[in-house]
Amino acid sequence: MNTPFFRINYQIQSKEVRLLRADGTQIGVVTREDALAQAHAAATDLVEIAPNAKPPVAKLIDYKKFKYQLAKKEQAAKASAKKVDLKEIRLTPFMAENDFQVKLNRGREFLGEGHKVRLNVRFVGRQLGHKEFGDQMMQKAFAALADIASVDQHPKWVGRQYLATLTPSKKT
Repeated sequence: MNTPFFRINYQIQSKEVRLLRADGTQIGVVTREDALAQAHAAATDLVEIAPNAKPPVAKLIDYKKFKYQLAKKEQAAKASAKKVDLKEIRLTPFMAENDFQVKLNRGREFLGEGHKVRLNVRFVGRQLGHKEFGDQMMQKAFAALADIASVDQHPKWVGRQYLATLTPSKKT
């Protein structure tokens, strides 16, 4: 985890700072000495939160409390971010219709959960002599899943496999 560095109290080098209270209300632009005096009077730290601003922004807050708030905010952002997995469905160029439908239903479940799906048409032995059946199987799968997914990566050959990736469509 990469935590940013914040200057506190006497580490702040700017002559003037834009000062904020702990609740975020603005006090105004004051000299560094005045800001340090206010921090000392309030028994808090002066934390530089935006060093690149003109003038830099500093906040009157306990440094440990400030770090705790940052950690909580980061944790909340991490929890709200949705993890998208890549699920794979393996097909063969000459598979039975019922087997194909079972695989597609599983793919629908994956797409419904918001996961990406990789379609993999695997060729074995003499099947490689008829690569056109792989494209037919892929197009059949695309047509069956067109209502809930869009093609993210168009089909391509990787060794004995014909691969494509589908992404769930945006729900409106």
